[in-house]
Amino acid sequence: MECTVNWVPAAGMGFVAETGSGHVLMMDGAVDGGGRNLAPRPMETVLAGTAGCTAYDVVLILKRGRHAVSACQVKLTSERAESDPKVFTKIHMHFHVTGRDIPESAVERAIQMSHDKYCSASIMLGKTADITTSFEIVPA
Repeated sequence: MECTVNWVPAAGMGFVAETGSGHVLMMDGAVDGGGRNLAPRPMETVLAGTAGCTAYDVVLILKRGRHAVSACQVKLTSERAESDPKVFTKIHMHFHVTGRDIPESAVERAIQMSHDKYCSASIMLGKTADITTSFEIVPA
């Protein structure tokens, strides 16, 4: 896996990342740090990537279990250390799963499997952060 990040001096503290798969992601800093607030902060992209990683796992596990999942939303809230390096110290993941007749045990199992085995991002962040989860199932 590869990624190249280039600073865009004309944008203050803006950066353009090009992923190995050929996609582009913009990042920017806060105004008080010289940025223009035109894109997510780098640490926000880490959090978003983690949510995407675990949501991908949960949907895939539910689909493989032949459950009729039609939507999955994950909302992450986090806390970071007060001093540098300002690593994540707490992350809570709340899953909102929509589908037909999905048992709670299947969602709980999918989240646990992602958290313990498959989601590389959350497993890495778990080295510095206490990660908790919750979920709700909404009938489709």
